[in-house]
Amino acid sequence: MFLLILLFVLIAVITAIGLAGHGSRTLADRRERRTGVPGTLRGIAALAGAGAFALYAWGLLAVCGAVMTAEDGGTDSAPPQSCRTAGWWERHERGIEITDHKVTYIPLGFVCGTSDGGSYDTGDVPGYVNPGVLALALTAAGCAIGAGYVTELRARAESRGDRAG
Repeated sequence: MFLLILLFVLIAVITAIGLAGHGSRTLADRRERRTGVPGTLRGIAALAGAGAFALYAWGLLAVCGAVMTAEDGGTDSAPPQSCRTAGWWERHERGIEITDHKVTYIPLGFVCGTSDGGSYDTGDVPGYVNPGVLALALTAAGCAIGAGYVTELRARAESRGDRAG
């Protein structure tokens, strides 16, 4: 699982770099190509997407650390140290054991399962990561849709012979 998460981190970082380059170039070229609003929206969409991927990669690194700690065998490895959050000893004294752990990718988190069928997030992923990724992804999608809409409006206006915006 550890290597798979590192692969996801690598993919997210490469995608973020690619989108950042594309967005920067799109914004820089918008005057030369006279793309106006659609070009600006496409550039902002790419930069917001880059931010979302970069932030997601940051959260994946936090999860990677929790997985590495949890899967480290040896002395004092049961229950996994990543699952030893505030209150875990009180649950243990009531007979509730930590039985497993898993990674959730949407929303990003490291979750520990208990013997009573419950589960809890350990809080290894910083609290700003999931809301930040959501906000940036929605911004990217909104700007991309807006760019397509403005382009469509212009195409329709040109086909009617108008000179709209």
